[in-house]
Amino acid sequence: MRSYRCMPMAAALAWAACLPCAAVAQSYPSKAIRVVVPFAAGSATDTVGRSYTAKFNELLGQAGVIDNRPGANGMIGAEAVAKAAPDGYTILCGTNSTNAALVSLYKKLPYDQDKDFVPIAFLGSVPLIVAVNNTLPVKNLKDMIALAKSKPGEFLYASASTSQRVSTEMFANMAGIKLTMVPYKSSPHAITDLIAGQVMMFTADLAVTMPQVKAGKIKGLAVTSLKRTALIDLPTVEEAGGLKGYELIAWFAAYAPRGTPQPVIERLNTALNNAANSKEVKDRLIAFGVETSPHTPAQLGERTRVETVKWAKAIKDAGIQPE
Repeated sequence: MRSYRCMPMAAALAWAACLPCAAVAQSYPSKAIRVVVPFAAGSATDTVGRSYTAKFNELLGQAGVIDNRPGANGMIGAEAVAKAAPDGYTILCGTNSTNAALVSLYKKLPYDQDKDFVPIAFLGSVPLIVAVNNTLPVKNLKDMIALAKSKPGEFLYASASTSQRVSTEMFANMAGIKLTMVPYKSSPHAITDLIAGQVMMFTADLAVTMPQVKAGKIKGLAVTSLKRTALIDLPTVEEAGGLKGYELIAWFAAYAPRGTPQPVIERLNTALNNAANSKEVKDRLIAFGVETSPHTPAQLGERTRVETVKWAKAIKDAGIQPE
């Protein structure tokens, strides 16, 4: 017969085990939170990171401090967070590059995407614009494809991130053209060279390209989403280039080092989701083409898994070999 005399002791032990978690939840945060942005200031990831951290004082009672760690397609910043103390005071403003695509672009990463991070919250997604230099004698995407076919390999395109590279190579593969990549450390540098004519093409998120297209400094030819965006009057790549099913969008999400206490993850998730639903953050991000979509940590974990498979296929279909 089962003894019930053990129940009070078992309950006491379970209650005692919860005390550290409760203490963590009540005391966190007690100092500023470092948000590592693995791309340069002025990039879309930087814009997203700063939009959210601007709400930290209001929602968490502590400041959020941006730490830009650009380089190696986001790998440098992601590694810094993977190796940081799992105490909730260092989080990653991750992207489709750092947390989905790089595992297929490189033979070896300095961190384990699946084991070294724990998902916190989804921050938003944004389509890209296929843009070209103003001097290029093209009126639309089909003109550009025809021009590139007439000069195989001579057409230079800029790339400062995984989404920029994969979107362009996937486009080239589907269009049957050969382009030559010019790597950049930051999107602002790449857009400057596109305007100057050092490169002829740059496919980058709306946050980087849309202001320059609207200012008439570069030509926007198409957006990389399956549906048009209301933010700028451009056709989709599928429509403009006749490339059936073409789609590639960038996204952003927050991750913490593995081992970060669950109460801390939940506190951060609540704060970031509240920020995503706030008028200030929504208005700021939509101006850059970024749409928010609050997730639970579990939903972000599943989305990361699905996106990793999706990007692996896109990279393979684009003919990109791991470095």
